[in-house]
Amino acid sequence: MSAVQPSGEVPGKPAVTEPRGGPTVLRIMLGNQLRRLREAGGITPDQAGYEIRGSRSKISRIEHGRVGFKERDVEDLLTLYGVTDEDLRASMLTLARQANTPGWWAKYNDVLPVWFEPYLGLETAASLIRSFELQFVHGLFQTEDYARAVTILGYGPGAIDEIERRVSVRVRRQAVLTSADPPRVWFVIDEAALRRPIGGRQVMRAQLEHLLEATALPHVTIQVVPFRRGGHAAAGGSFTILRFAAPDLPDVVYLEQLTSALYLEERRDVDHYMEVMNRLSAEAHTPVATTRFLQEILKEL
Repeated sequence: MSAVQPSGEVPGKPAVTEPRGGPTVLRIMLGNQLRRLREAGGITPDQAGYEIRGSRSKISRIEHGRVGFKERDVEDLLTLYGVTDEDLRASMLTLARQANTPGWWAKYNDVLPVWFEPYLGLETAASLIRSFELQFVHGLFQTEDYARAVTILGYGPGAIDEIERRVSVRVRRQAVLTSADPPRVWFVIDEAALRRPIGGRQVMRAQLEHLLEATALPHVTIQVVPFRRGGHAAAGGSFTILRFAAPDLPDVVYLEQLTSALYLEERRDVDHYMEVMNRLSAEAHTPVATTRFLQEILKEL
């Protein structure tokens, strides 16, 4: 097999400057690079897995950025793919080392589910976040008291320290909204989530007031799907679509379940959820009408 060199079909030298989103994004970038090299070399996932003493599923996890990288694995894969350019090999190995650097959320790994950690990196890196919520206010807009009430609902009263650490993660996530380069956030919420008094009347009042404040942010759009609309396009439940400025990063749909989460990247899946999101936005109150609607609900509390 001839050596594969960077060309129009094969990725060139990747940048090693860490983008917003930290290790999660770097893993996805490197995984994409490795997948393109593998496909350009006509090598199957089974062949690649055998080369690194692994399996097809391990190659899939590597190429989707779901796991950290062993430098030896990356070196062996580059050799298998026929990559002989020393600069390219060195830069990809540097990227692999950076991708293994812990993100800010690593210090909370004692209270974070393994399946949720990748989402935190994706959320931090996203240039556009579109979300529909059926039962709760989105984590990016939760007050501390509301977040605490939601946490207790999901995990039980438990130890106070553990609850507070989980709440700290939710609050820490919100820093992305006030960063120097915040993402565009488009949040659609079902009226049921606003009527459900999570944490009691006072907690819910403060949460609604916080949402009203968020509607004034230039990069935030909030819409409510009212009861009077009847059924709506997202009857299946809540979901989030994340889009990234980096061309190497595909859109991702995040679906959270009780004990796990799904990350969908197939184009047909993303397109389907984007279509549902667009329909929801058309069915919901306009942003201006949503502001009035939130004010009306506040008067009723």
